[in-house]
Amino acid sequence: MKRSLMTRRHAVFSMGAFAVSTLPTVGRAEPPIRLATIVVGLSAGGATDVAARRLAEGIRESYAKVVVVDNRTGAGARLAVQHVKAAAPNGSSLLLTPASMMAIYPHTYKDLAYDPVKDLVPVARVSTTELGYGVGSAVPESVKSMADYQTWIKTSAAAATFGHGATGSGPHFLGELLGRMSGVHMVQSGYRGSQPALLDLLGGHIPAVAAPLGEFLPHMKSGKIRMLAVTGNTRSRFLPEAPTFKALGIALSDMTEWFGVFAPAGTSDRMVQQASAAIKTALNNPELINAFGLMGMETAWSSSTDLGVRLKSDIERWRGVVKQIGFTAQS
Repeated sequence: MKRSLMTRRHAVFSMGAFAVSTLPTVGRAEPPIRLATIVVGLSAGGATDVAARRLAEGIRESYAKVVVVDNRTGAGARLAVQHVKAAAPNGSSLLLTPASMMAIYPHTYKDLAYDPVKDLVPVARVSTTELGYGVGSAVPESVKSMADYQTWIKTSAAAATFGHGATGSGPHFLGELLGRMSGVHMVQSGYRGSQPALLDLLGGHIPAVAAPLGEFLPHMKSGKIRMLAVTGNTRSRFLPEAPTFKALGIALSDMTEWFGVFAPAGTSDRMVQQASAAIKTALNNPELINAFGLMGMETAWSSSTDLGVRLKSDIERWRGVVKQIGFTAQS
C-alpha cells in the first residue's frame, strides 16, 4: 500500500514537471539565425547602400551570426523588391528601401511586379532624410539662388534638365513639381542610383540633380555643387546654409523620405519581431546614429505595425500627387 502511494505521488510530480517544462518561456531571447542578407536596390557607395552596411554591422550577432549586403540595382530599384518578394519567408532575406519604391511606384508603373502591401511584410522604419536640389558646373556661376535658377531654366530645353536616382521616385517628382511651379517643362533623366547622377553633375554633363540630402554631402567640400534648396519645414542640421523650399515660398508636398526594412510575405511574426527588436537596438547605438548623420539621415525607428500604417497612408497620399503630375513610367 505504501509503495503504491509513493508510485502515485511520483507520477503526479512527473506530470507536473512535464507540464511546467512545456509552458512557453516568457522573455527568452531567440538565438540568432545563421545568415541574413539585406538587399538594396540602389548603387554601392550611395547613402542607402552605406546605411544598409552600417545596419548590417548593428544587427550582426543579435539577429544573425553573419549579415551581408546584396546590391541588386536596375529597373529603378524594383529588381531588389522583386528579389525579396520571391525569397523564402524564413527571415534570412530583408529589404532596405526608400519609401519611393513602396509608396509611389504603385501609381507610376502599370505592370508593377509586386504589391508592397500584399507581397512584403513591414519590419521596421530605420531613418528619415530630406531631399536636396543641387546644380553643378553646367550652370553659370551667376546662378546663385533658386530664383536665379528658375529664371535660367527658361532659357533652353537643355537648361531645364535634371537627374535623379530612380524614375518615378520622390526625387524625380521633386524636380517635376519644381518645374511646374516655375512654369517650365522639366526633362528628367533617371540613373541607377543617385551617385551616378552626381558624378555626371560633377562632370558638367547634367545641370542639376534631385536626391536625398545625404547623397550630396560627400561632394559639398569640393565646391563644385551649389545646393539651391532642401525639403523640410526647417533648415537641415546637415546643411544649414541651404534654404528650404518652404522658406522660398515654393509649396511642395511632404517630400521627407523614409527608409524601411521589409521581409517576404509569410515571414512569421516571431521572425519579424526579432528583426525589428534587433534593428531598434542597433539604432540606439551612438556610433550608428553618428554614421547615419554623416549621410544626412536621422535614425527613426518605428515598429512593424506603425510602418505598415505609414506605408498605406503614403500610398494614398502619393496617388493624388502622381495624378496631378500625370506621369506614367514606360517600363
